[in-house]
Amino acid sequence: MPTSSRPSKASSADQINAQLDVADDLCNQRGKRLTPIRRKVLELLLRHGRSVKAYELLEAMRAVHPGAAPPTVYRALDFLLDEGLIHRLDAVNAWTACHDAGGKPHDLLVVCTGCGAVAEVSDPAMSRQLAERVARTGYILNSHETEIRALCPACQKEQGVTGGHKHGNGHGHSHGSGHSH
Repeated sequence: MPTSSRPSKASSADQINAQLDVADDLCNQRGKRLTPIRRKVLELLLRHGRSVKAYELLEAMRAVHPGAAPPTVYRALDFLLDEGLIHRLDAVNAWTACHDAGGKPHDLLVVCTGCGAVAEVSDPAMSRQLAERVARTGYILNSHETEIRALCPACQKEQGVTGGHKHGNGHGHSHGSGHSH
């Protein structure tokens, strides 16, 4: 049965601290360090509860660390991505916290191209079928996560969308270069 975590919304401070503790534990188990900068970048992503563009993240970091430089933030993002604590979303050119880093791996990221909200879905059977279908073309998937461009309920309402599928409207799916858990 496919499982899905709720589309991301801003979390409470308690939830955020719990998720940061899980991230800390995961890093320690792997002999890695969630340094204060890495922790702050993850905290900001968790606090936003949606995907965040790099420049927004840099501005938010500078509010806390006035001297924060882009390379520092990008290095922290790379680390968090490698550790499976965040996702890179090519569909909206942004980053989002993984809200279930210590739980089941999810292989489908449903990304709203309107507001950048993300739903994390686990459907191994569907992902296996997709990988097999891709293999028939001679290609091989280079990521265990598939990004699916979609419109969340709020954006559907706003744009007056009524289901159905039209080609040429920029929807469809692409494969991110994300890192699996």
